[in-house]
Formats: sequence, structure tokens, C-alpha cells
Amino acid sequence: MTVSLEVSVRQQSGDASLLRRLNSAAVLRILREAGVATLSELARAARVSRPTAEVIVEDLLAEGWAEECGEDPGDRQRGRPAKRFRFRASAGHVVGVGIGASNLRAMAADLNGTIVAAHRVPAHAETPVGDRLDAVARLVATVAAQAGVDVAGLAAVGVGTTGVVDGAGRVVKSVILPGWTGLDLQGELDRRLAPPVLVENDMRLALRAEHWRGAAKGHDDVVYLFTGRRLGLALLIGGRPVRGAHAAAGEIGRQARDHWQAFKHVTDYAMAAEPGELRSHQQAARFAVERARGGDARALAAVTAFARHLGEGLLTLVNPLDPELVVVGGSLARAGDLLVAPIQAYFDEVCLYPPKVVASGLGNDCVALGAARWALDRADSQLFS
Repeated sequence: MTVSLEVSVRQQSGDASLLRRLNSAAVLRILREAGVATLSELARAARVSRPTAEVIVEDLLAEGWAEECGEDPGDRQRGRPAKRFRFRASAGHVVGVGIGASNLRAMAADLNGTIVAAHRVPAHAETPVGDRLDAVARLVATVAAQAGVDVAGLAAVGVGTTGVVDGAGRVVKSVILPGWTGLDLQGELDRRLAPPVLVENDMRLALRAEHWRGAAKGHDDVVYLFTGRRLGLALLIGGRPVRGAHAAAGEIGRQARDHWQAFKHVTDYAMAAEPGELRSHQQAARFAVERARGGDARALAAVTAFARHLGEGLLTLVNPLDPELVVVGGSLARAGDLLVAPIQAYFDEVCLYPPKVVASGLGNDCVALGAARWALDRADSQLFS
């Protein structure tokens, strides 16, 4: 009898503790969504008594997750003003990192997603793997310090990298960075950084950033085309980035009409315009865009042909997937309507339901921003579970 009574007491105690945690998580979530709320409003929204809400808020204040804010001036006319509280977003921070061939970018965000620090350092494609990993760790420490927090105090670090990335954060294949194929990137960064590290493909994180704060906000079926030093793709179906059976969804690979052939239009123009200048594909595209904006008819024809070629390549995805939106991202997105209009015109010709084509406005920070959003998702799951 004594044993069963002790088990019953422990079970009831555990149930009460679990209920308390669930109520606390509910109140905290409501507080963040509301922005500012009184005890009565929190109690009503969380469906708990006002005394229970008061105890929970006292705990949240003591633990630094909430803070009291100023009175509502309108309350003074109705008598004693009610205390008002808000979620303390600065109680936690995350960092998002984008690993590129020529740059490493990072940004720190508070728990409301406000970017509070950002930093970029140059990198080189031939940098040894160990040196690149050490540079990532130093960059995280730099932006954390700029945000006023210690690295160990970060809730999570999200990392976006080129290549096929599996669910364990290993780079299965990469053709951009030497030594990257087969790298246990998450494991290597876990050894260098104290907070939890999450590793994902850079294009999927760029699309996550677009869905969060970019051109794809409010759209759940999106094709994302990255244009820059290389071409990349990412797919959003039903509001979720598509990974595929081998985490390779969106990888262009080799095609019957190689996508790099699209750049031939602008590289041929650049060579004809300035035969003595050697330019990369990206540099040739930028050069042609600048000349087209200046009124050069041949440059405009080259950029239009380049854009239409991209549209032809995208059609194999657009027709079967039926997206609402196609977002053109990467550094060449700055070409704006010079790139977007020809793709839109092509889709209008050949698609049963032509998606809207738009240029991204997020610039080169899109991968780091998406990585920060992914880290925030991890922090939210821990905070509100």
C-alpha cells in the first residue's frame, strides 16, 4: 500500500509539473504573438485562471523571458492601470551563416527575428578545409560579440553551404569547394562551437529566407532560381522546402541543354564589346546588364536571350509543379525587369497557368538570413515545447 501511494504521489507531482510547463509555454507563446498583454488578457487567451497567469508571469519575469512595459495611457481614465507585459526577445539569440566560395557571411538575430548584428569576411575557393571551418567558428564568435552575447549562450547556429547535404549535416557531394565532398560539416562545427549546429543546403535556406521576409512571403508553392557565379534551384511545395529522396532536390546537375549555355549569350556579347577583357560568366552578365541599362541594343538582346534561356530551363519544373511564383535570386537579381520580364513573357506564352516571376530583394545575405530563420525554428521548438 505504501509503495502504490508513493507512486501515486510522484505521478501526481509529475503531472502537475508538466501542466505547469505547458501553461508557461502557452503564456509565453501568447505573449510573443500579442506583443503586449495584461494578466487578464493572458489568462483569457491561455484559458487559465488569473492567479495562475500571475504566477507564470512572475516566473517568466524572474527567468528573463518577459518584461513589464509602460502603462496604457487610456487606462488612467478608467481607474488603476493594469500592468502590461511583453516577450523579452533579447533573452536569446541565434546566428545564421552562409558558406560561399568567395565569402563567409553571418548574422545574429534575437528571438523575434530582428537582425542585431551582421558581418562578412572574404574567403577563397582553395582555402584548406580546416582553415575554412576555423574561419566559420571565428565569424560566429564575431557576430555573437557584436550582439552582446557569448557564443556558448546562443540558442542555435544555422549554417548554409553549397552541395548536397544529408539529414545529418554531412556534405554528400560538392563541386564548388575542394575537400567538401564527404565532410561531416555538422560534426566538425559541433567540435568548434558550443551551441547546437544545424547544417543545410544553401539554396533551400535562401528560399526559406524568401518565404520569411522576401518576395515569396505569403506564397506556398514557389520555384527559386539562384543566379550568380553559378545557377541553383530550390523548391517550396505546400509551404515546405523540398529535400528529395537523396537531399538533392533542386540540384541542377547535367542537362541535355547545359544551363551554363545560357551564359553564352552574355559572354559572347562581352567578348565582342571588349575583346581584350576576360570575364567570368557572372562578370559578363553584369557587364551586359549595365550596357543594356545604358541603351546598348546589342546588350539588351543578349540579356533578353540569356533570360529566355533560363526560362526554357525552368519550364521543365514550372509546368509539372504549377507554382504560384518564380523568384529570381542571387547577385544577378539586381538586373530586375531586364531579367524578369523576358522570363515572364516566355511563361505567358507556353504555360497553362503562368506563375508570376519576381526578382529577389534580399541580395547576397539570403543564405545567412535563411540559416538564421532555420536556427530560430529550432530555438522556438525548444522554447515552446
